[in-house]
Amino acid sequence: MTQKNAGRRSGLMAELSAESRRYMASYALFNQALADHLQLHPTDLQCLNLLGLEPGPVTTGRIAELTGLTTGSATRLVDRLERAGYVARRRDTEDRRKVLVATVPERMAEFGALWDRLGGPWDALFDGYADDEVALLIAHMRRTVELSAAQVQRLRTGTV
Repeated sequence: MTQKNAGRRSGLMAELSAESRRYMASYALFNQALADHLQLHPTDLQCLNLLGLEPGPVTTGRIAELTGLTTGSATRLVDRLERAGYVARRRDTEDRRKVLVATVPERMAEFGALWDRLGGPWDALFDGYADDEVALLIAHMRRTVELSAAQVQRLRTGTV
């Protein structure tokens, strides 16, 4: 790499770092505002988001895996979501010892309707990208999710 290219790369990396920090802060603030609107804790809101991606009811242990919380914290999260009417606990029909957490369809529909009202501008934002750019964004997001999970693990285990 030439010195000129190295300088350009250095500048781009500094700009990427600054914009990444703004992006993460804006998302955290949006998440907080949405959680406040729904009268939920931000972690509870993201748990609902993740539960909506699961193929069916899950155990509290699975919720702990999805969120990175301890099982005790995940249990308290489920308690809050249950009180708010977003989830219900039920016995597993195949293994009566297991308790599953299922989303309440009506409440998830309300959540989805709110997201639909907020999602239009996001859709319009991505309409400005070519398919190969959208594919790059998807790949970036997947890699970011993987890296973020690893970094959360490092923070929780004190290996930073």
